[in-house]
Amino acid sequence: MSYPATRRGAFLTIAELYAQPPLMPLWPDFGRGICQLSESTTYQLAAENRLPIETVRLGRKRYVRAADVIAWLHLPQNDDSAAGATATPSVEHDNESTVQQIRSAQ
Repeated sequence: MSYPATRRGAFLTIAELYAQPPLMPLWPDFGRGICQLSESTTYQLAAENRLPIETVRLGRKRYVRAADVIAWLHLPQNDDSAAGATATPSVEHDNESTVQQIRSAQ
């Protein structure tokens, strides 16, 4: 199984973040890809419980939950039920009412 590789020194894009597995590696995906921290700083903050989200330890590796990262960044959850939703036109920017407002102001 392969996951998107983090580009060296670059943030993860939103698409790459949504493509992460449920448990994403603390380093490099979260530490470098999201927080732009060095490896030693990332692990030091995790050891001191000073990261903004909880870490999960499996064996010798540390992970963060992708859902927690998405929530921490205030991004919408990747919900499959939203895929079938249809866009509704905005009533806020109705061109006819804008034209009428301009004409009545003259």
